[in-house]
Amino acid sequence: MGRFGTTTDYSRIRHWIEERGGHPARIKDASDSETVRVDFSSETQEEISWDEFFQGLDGSRLAFLHRTKAEDDVARFGRLVRRKRRHH
Repeated sequence: MGRFGTTTDYSRIRHWIEERGGHPARIKDASDSETVRVDFSSETQEEISWDEFFQGLDGSRLAFLHRTKAEDDVARFGRLVRRKRRHH
């Protein structure tokens, strides 16, 4: 099984998604920022701008979980998860 990493870095997230033919999206007819998604089709979701995607990511305190091993370069496993709280 591949290794996984979590990031909130906009350029890393965008590169990973676009390299695999995906785009930022949300559930059709939804306006809530928590509905941002990564989509590789257009059947149940509507495409949104990267700015809107990242606003939803930050506004909902989400991070992007994805495979990080070299052999997983084309694997599409990536999803949005809740950010871990940092303890001070």
